[in-house]
Amino acid sequence: MIFATLEHILTHISFSIISIVITIHFMTLLVHEIVELRNSSERGMIATFLSITGLLVIRWIYSGHSPLSNLYESLIFLSWSFSIIHMIPKIRNNKNYLSVITAPSAIFTQGFATSGLSTEMHQSAILVPALQSQWLMMHVSMMLLSYAALLCGSLLSVALLVVTFRKNIDIFFKSKNLVIKSFIVDEVEYLNDKRSVFKNTSFISFRNYYKYQLTQRLDYWSYRVICLGFTFLTIGILSGAVWANEAWGSYWNWDPKETWAFITWIIFAIYSHTRTNKSLQDTHSALAASIGFLIIWICYFGINLLGIGLHSYGSFTLTSN
Repeated sequence: MIFATLEHILTHISFSIISIVITIHFMTLLVHEIVELRNSSERGMIATFLSITGLLVIRWIYSGHSPLSNLYESLIFLSWSFSIIHMIPKIRNNKNYLSVITAPSAIFTQGFATSGLSTEMHQSAILVPALQSQWLMMHVSMMLLSYAALLCGSLLSVALLVVTFRKNIDIFFKSKNLVIKSFIVDEVEYLNDKRSVFKNTSFISFRNYYKYQLTQRLDYWSYRVICLGFTFLTIGILSGAVWANEAWGSYWNWDPKETWAFITWIIFAIYSHTRTNKSLQDTHSALAASIGFLIIWICYFGINLLGIGLHSYGSFTLTSN
């Protein structure tokens, strides 16, 4: 009873703190000068990390096994993983470009876990025979860490595509307007426009330089976070294969969950390959990562929603009124 009460309290504390962090993030988007707000959001994510850590530890103690046995526990662990990734840039005191993604992702996953799932799934139960293995912690934790990192990296790639697409659209319309002016506007008006262009050259150059810097940083962080997630995914798949051999007598069974995990690995392997080719970098690799974003959700939620295959113990039901 005490453990359940503590878990309930920590769940609400972590959700409340991260809700405040989201509000602070929106405020910092409007007011860049207030440094204290930015520092408060960082402290809030640390407090969220500690609260979720306490929640997982308490659940581990009173359940007697690692809290990774159902979708509710995996979502809480996924939220915890987002908070870890949030703190990665702080290791080298870099500007945290990940905070715009990690904080909303953490509140979405935890909010869905606490409000979107049926109350029966919140209860800890005895492990089914297939999960009673020392590989549970290794395999599931690696897979969830990989999902968190790959989702963050993929969203950064989506942002890179949006910025690049808008930049190309602006260039297209500017060139189109220039052609129209050359045919319609008389010589005097054209010269006046030309002078105004020269006056605004410094502003345009600054804006283009800012977009260039932004795309470079988005590409930098998406690549590194995806590489981290791809490493976790590889370890998770290999450990899962060993566990499957112990539990079911075969390293690979082409179970729906295994198949989609393999598809996810293939997509991000293609992403890694495009990074080695300079002609395919940036938009091509970002497109591959964006496709991977959808594949991850199919692998994580889609298969659980259907409740089929050897991993059917991860299926779930939504709350109903």
